[in-house]
Amino acid sequence: MRVKKIIAVAMLLTGSSAFAQEDLLKQLDQVQDSATVYSAATFKGTRIINGHSVETVGKNNMDFIISHRFGAVNSGANNFFGLDESQIRLALEYGLTDRLMVGIGRSSYQKTIDVFVKYRLLKQSSGFKNMPVSVTLFVSDAHNASTSSTELPFYTIAQRQTYTFQALIARKFSEKFSLQITPTVLHRNLAENQIDANNLYALGMGGRYKLTKRTSFNVEYWYTPKTFAGTTQRDPRFTNTLSLGFDIETGGHVFQLHLTNSRGMIEKQFIGQTTGKWNSGDIFYGFNVARTFSFDKSKKRKSSGY
Repeated sequence: MRVKKIIAVAMLLTGSSAFAQEDLLKQLDQVQDSATVYSAATFKGTRIINGHSVETVGKNNMDFIISHRFGAVNSGANNFFGLDESQIRLALEYGLTDRLMVGIGRSSYQKTIDVFVKYRLLKQSSGFKNMPVSVTLFVSDAHNASTSSTELPFYTIAQRQTYTFQALIARKFSEKFSLQITPTVLHRNLAENQIDANNLYALGMGGRYKLTKRTSFNVEYWYTPKTFAGTTQRDPRFTNTLSLGFDIETGGHVFQLHLTNSRGMIEKQFIGQTTGKWNSGDIFYGFNVARTFSFDKSKKRKSSGY
């Protein structure tokens, strides 16, 4: 910024025109950008395992994501150790710009419809512009469309809504190793029961270690304190979510295989409603499959030789 001011003052003193000043400042911006190195692929996809990563879908690109969670491993041989049953989520995610994306999904678990917006606020960089971390903001609304019951009665549409607010903060320490923390506030218009608070405060922690050019090992943990500011946050039957994953990237596809103690695949479920316990064998095998489609005509022409 000081360099810009010095150049502008010098040009004024030499009697240069406003157009020349503007052109020179634009050239200076280009030089600064070319001297800045931005970190890429902090994580391979828009998810670490259950939770979102700092990554966003590129402009005019769309991801189609299929997520599966099978039954619990401890359900026994009669249930084929969980493989006889499954929950599924289908989602579409679209990049409005290289920083801003939107998404919508439908989960069979609790028949939930969720919509979200992600915005890449800061990008980790070095060189002329030095930024130690990447920061992405996330907001979602999840609508529980399941049948109202005695345990969870819904009287209005508004009561079925759960809102999630997150700041995703990540750093790529090397070509192989990345970490992310995710401070989270989850607001339920109608809590599960009288013990649960409407506002739930949690912290997500996730990491990625690259094994080969196309594979990585991921780990993710969501911590929710039992009480916050002296208020009980959730029913004691709910637990924190721990997940282990293995990513495989094959061109336009990303396969994520994982083990987790949560059946839910969106924030309101794996942060606020996980009942599984690893030490009891309440482990669910699952996977995410993401396929990217490009609607950028200019890139298609280049790739086709036009």
